[in-house]
Amino acid sequence: MSLLERVAIASRNHGKIREILAICRDWPVTWVTAEGDPREWPQVEETGATYLENALLKAHAVAQALGLPAVADDSGIEVDALGGAPGHRSARFAGPEATDRENLQKLIELIAPVPEAGRGARYRCVAALVGPGGPELWAEGVCEGALVAEPRGEGGFGYDPIFVPAGLDRTMAEFEPEEKDRISHRGRAFRALRERMATSWPAPGA
Repeated sequence: MSLLERVAIASRNHGKIREILAICRDWPVTWVTAEGDPREWPQVEETGATYLENALLKAHAVAQALGLPAVADDSGIEVDALGGAPGHRSARFAGPEATDRENLQKLIELIAPVPEAGRGARYRCVAALVGPGGPELWAEGVCEGALVAEPRGEGGFGYDPIFVPAGLDRTMAEFEPEEKDRISHRGRAFRALRERMATSWPAPGA
């Protein structure tokens, strides 16, 4: 970790930036975000066919534009009753310009007729780190659970109000941020990424 001093977070999603900063608060780096940086950051269209492709698209674009290592993630919810959808299309489930509320409402409508026992789902996240010269690392995190038909809770974002982690009785939106980060797919992915960085990130001049 000492090989990195400043790292950009390749996202414009306020909720995601907040979570990454909280999850990675013990990383010995200075974080650079679009919310606090005056430079023009690239707008990246998530055209990849997988979580990893989308994460790398975002991280490479920001690393190249800012000349800094950049982290990015792509994540989604995979619903068993929908054959794993919406998956990496989760942010655009209700359309290209859909809001979190519209995406959530569409999923609620689709699972409403599904029996409770058939509402298995999981959150999946792939976190990637890319250097401006091209080195890449990535790691994946998964949080298994199930969906409820009625939203509960005011925290989190996205599909959190209807996702209940396995073995628990609260939705992600009912957890305090610190609780959520300990068990979430994003928390698991970024902690795994840090472990990989400790042994696999190129040394200076490599």
